[in-house]
Amino acid sequence: MSNDRHHVAVLGASPKPARYANQCIRLLQQHGYRITPIHPRFEHIEALPVTHRLDAIDDAVDTLTLYVGPALLEPQADDIVQLRPGRVIFNPGTESRALQTKLDEAGIEWFEACTLVLLKTDQF
Repeated sequence: MSNDRHHVAVLGASPKPARYANQCIRLLQQHGYRITPIHPRFEHIEALPVTHRLDAIDDAVDTLTLYVGPALLEPQADDIVQLRPGRVIFNPGTESRALQTKLDEAGIEWFEACTLVLLKTDQF
C-alpha cells in the first residue's frame, strides 16, 4: 500500500510545534501519508483540516495514533472501536488497559510504541 493511500488519524493533534502530536503530523506529511488530525477546537493544523470528533471520520482509518492520556481517551473508547481502525498505536503516556481490553474484544490490533520512532526507523 502506498503511503498516500494509508490513512492515519491523529487523536490529540496539536498546532504547537513542540508537541509530539504536531511533530508526528509533520513527519507523516514528509512521508506522504493521508492524515486526519482530530481535536475538538482547532480548524486547521499544519494546513490540514481538523476533524472534531472520531465519529465524524467517514473514510476507513488504517492507523489511529493516540496523543491523549487515559482520562481523555477512555470516554472515547466506544467511538474508537466503532471507527474500526486497522491498528491503534498507544504513544508513551497514552496507555489504557480499559481501551486495550475493548480493542482486544473487538479484534482490533494495537501496540504500545512511539509513532515518531516508528517513522524515523522505517517501521511504521
